[in-house]
Amino acid sequence: MVNIGIFIYRDAEVLDFSGPFEVFSTASRLCGTESPFSVFLIAEGSEAVTARAGYTVVPHYSIDDHPPLDVLIISGGVHTQQMTNEKILAWVKQQSEYVKLTATVCTGIFILAQAVESLSCSVTTHWEDINDLKAMFSRLDVIQGVRWVDEGSIVSSGGISAGIDMSLHLVSKLHRENLAVKTARQMEFAWVRSA
Repeated sequence: MVNIGIFIYRDAEVLDFSGPFEVFSTASRLCGTESPFSVFLIAEGSEAVTARAGYTVVPHYSIDDHPPLDVLIISGGVHTQQMTNEKILAWVKQQSEYVKLTATVCTGIFILAQAVESLSCSVTTHWEDINDLKAMFSRLDVIQGVRWVDEGSIVSSGGISAGIDMSLHLVSKLHRENLAVKTARQMEFAWVRSA
């Protein structure tokens, strides 16, 4: 089973974490007892997190007590506080060195790039944040006009709903394409299968 931890924080964009959560949980449900994924939410602490627009969610784990991860997904949103949170940055860096794959949705790539100074690959983010990402992290090759970018162990997506496209791609990558197709159909989602 693949352990997928989705990192959330105050003012995280709701669909940035709920979309991927729905994709992986639906994919597992479609597999019956042979569930390929265990997906859960992780926050800095164990208390409830208030995401965008007052949406409150209780994480399954904190960064101090979660199971070992195979995949880390970093959600976007109002990420500026996370950019200066040394505890979070150290945790993200540590996890990125341990997991098989790190993925980001929307502005989650800012957090990853801040935490991992050696990060230098093609990435994307929400169209509104493309110029800021280029200005802040010139070492990155920032691609615009795409839903997601797959660089092997680093996968990033555009904003909000693009995280669903990316997560379906990850289901295909981590398990099989047929499951991703079935998951998109179950979710009644028009999957953009090419980046």
